[in-house]
Amino acid sequence: MIGQIIKAYNLNMTEALEENPTAYRSFNHFFTRELKSAVRPLTTENSSIASPADGVISQAGAISDDTIFQAKGKSFTATDLLGGDSERAAPFREGLFSTIYLSPRDYHRLHMPVTGKLTQMLHIPGRLFSVNAATTESVPRLFARNERVVCLFDTEIGEMALVLVGAIFVSSIETVWHGVVTPPTREQVRSWQYADENIVLEKGAEMGRFNMGSTIIVLFGKEKARWQTEIVAGKAVKMGEKIGNIL
Repeated sequence: MIGQIIKAYNLNMTEALEENPTAYRSFNHFFTRELKSAVRPLTTENSSIASPADGVISQAGAISDDTIFQAKGKSFTATDLLGGDSERAAPFREGLFSTIYLSPRDYHRLHMPVTGKLTQMLHIPGRLFSVNAATTESVPRLFARNERVVCLFDTEIGEMALVLVGAIFVSSIETVWHGVVTPPTREQVRSWQYADENIVLEKGAEMGRFNMGSTIIVLFGKEKARWQTEIVAGKAVKMGEKIGNIL
């Protein structure tokens, strides 16, 4: 199965820390493989925002009051995305968002766009719709309906949210500080508080990972950051490259 995926998606195994496909103990071990550090150089500009993942920009832009654009006339709210708590979503009103889709060919570890101190994590149960372009254009409020893990950080420019959205075939979402968050899937929202713990992750540090393709959504507050002009729908990005600037 590993060999079939490598062939089907033309994966470049010379980027992997372990280049030998037969050395992986399981398919998931292969799918969440670590890369050589040199193949994903981290932007070194002090004011830069790094891409948290390999993938394609699904959408990126301004949050209109509480509304985030999805595709083709469809949208969802930051409040719904973050678990239905308007106070939790308040720092992101009129802010900035970027939605990055990871396909099966992409590197599936997720990294910090900027340095941040972890304050809260939530596991929000939901559906497992596919998150490819076709379903994004057809399923209303897709990202606010799928199962997801919300990670909130304090940064030098205020609050940042990293939302790890589950999808079809995604059997595991995990973070470096907690381990596997889902499965198991529960009916109720679960929340963990970290404000009193000193969990600080530097820009570029690994913060989590997916099994199979999915989506990560980055949120910043109003007038806190701006994206590069080329960060638009359909743009391919690599983890660590500059996608924006802090203000």
